[in-house]
Amino acid sequence: MKKTNHLAVLTLALCFALISSFKAFARDFYQIKIYSISSSEQEKVIDQYLEHAYLPALHRQGIESVGVLKPRTETDDAGKKIYVLVPLTSMDQVLEIEEKLASDQIYQKAGAAYINAPHDKAPFDRIESIILRAFVDAPQMNLPKLNGPKSERFYELRSYEGPTEKKYVNKVDMFNAGGEVALFSDLDFNAVFYGEVISGSHMPNLMYMTTFENRADRDAHWKKFVDSPVWTKLKNDPNYQNNVSKNTQYYLYPTEYSDI
Repeated sequence: MKKTNHLAVLTLALCFALISSFKAFARDFYQIKIYSISSSEQEKVIDQYLEHAYLPALHRQGIESVGVLKPRTETDDAGKKIYVLVPLTSMDQVLEIEEKLASDQIYQKAGAAYINAPHDKAPFDRIESIILRAFVDAPQMNLPKLNGPKSERFYELRSYEGPTEKKYVNKVDMFNAGGEVALFSDLDFNAVFYGEVISGSHMPNLMYMTTFENRADRDAHWKKFVDSPVWTKLKNDPNYQNNVSKNTQYYLYPTEYSDI
């Protein structure tokens, strides 16, 4: 009997170890929903919907760390966009989320003003959806380690488009095997995610998000990056040349109800 119990304990321990190992190597997926708006009324309706209906519904589905971000006031997109970052464990969740929302009566009631908005008073102008898969060297999402007020935080979302699919793959490799992800980590860029875009309006491209206490903190970190001998060597590496055709930066801050 004791031998049987001992084997059972060892088997259970092995199962837990295998599960932990799988989770460590499993790569997240992400959905970035971008709401385009043209009025403060639309912004108000979407804020109420996200805070009181959408995020609570995702939390009930076990999706906890949902980011809601807006362009900083000094940008051209201020008051025109709302970004929603949803971490996923699989591609199937993209469909599962919508199916579960359709049968969630609490969500339907809380989000009624948004869900049942009339056609001539739509709460947004359009929605863009981007699906990404986490990098090999950054397989899971990380929560920002910041202490300051959310209104002062500086979140930087970057998009790197490649001139060709082959060159794009080369840029992804530059982040992984080349050591760019490791450098950002060494310099405490507080990255939330790095992802390969597998469906979106701008392809081929990759996106990643770094976070800072404020604008000055952001600028100081980037100066360290640019001055780093590791970056100087990497950017001059002949294996990683001409692999970005367009680099776009989006300067954001989290809403008070954002999970991240």
